[in-house]
Amino acid sequence: MIYSTTPTSNSSAVSNSSALSGRLSQQIFTRREIIPLQNDVLWRIEYGAVRTLTWGEDGTFITLGYWGLGDLIGYPLSRVKPYQIECLTGVEVSIVPPHLWHQDINALLSHIQQAEDLLSIVHRKPISLRLWQFLVWLSEKFGRDVDKGKLIDLNVTHQDIAEVLNTTRVTVTRLLQQLEEEGTVLRHKRRIILRLPNKLIKNYGSAVC
Repeated sequence: MIYSTTPTSNSSAVSNSSALSGRLSQQIFTRREIIPLQNDVLWRIEYGAVRTLTWGEDGTFITLGYWGLGDLIGYPLSRVKPYQIECLTGVEVSIVPPHLWHQDINALLSHIQQAEDLLSIVHRKPISLRLWQFLVWLSEKFGRDVDKGKLIDLNVTHQDIAEVLNTTRVTVTRLLQQLEEEGTVLRHKRRIILRLPNKLIKNYGSAVC
């Protein structure tokens, strides 16, 4: 299945990457498959979604980022060890060799910006605000408009969310239930819909306490 994704980079960057991708070899990976690491290769996502992650000495996962259409990923963009790229959906990627990296400068800048966005969200307090803003971030990147609101077209578990937000699965479950009771979140086939009008979604975050 191909999942719709909306990159945070501008459309011209995506179109430039699409033109370049026609000259690059591509590979397909299945959901939960690990994309191999290479010191001299970047991967550009043509469809699907992945997360980059590491883990501590106790085995606790630490999510470094969520990436979708048009994003560049790969070990050359990180100094973190261990480092892993996990497919959250079926994924198709193009292999971008070093001599072509300069042609994807917009995607490289977007990678930095998105990493900083997520880092900022992870340090928000209280945790309820942190959760809401992460859901908004996901809806902007992987969302699509539906009759009932903005659907996050990505299957993320409560544990996945907890690993991003540095909290527990129990806390995420409790806060999501509260949002459902408020009517701001709706569940649909294991996916989340933000039910506020799009123009109010960002502003609502300041009211979460």
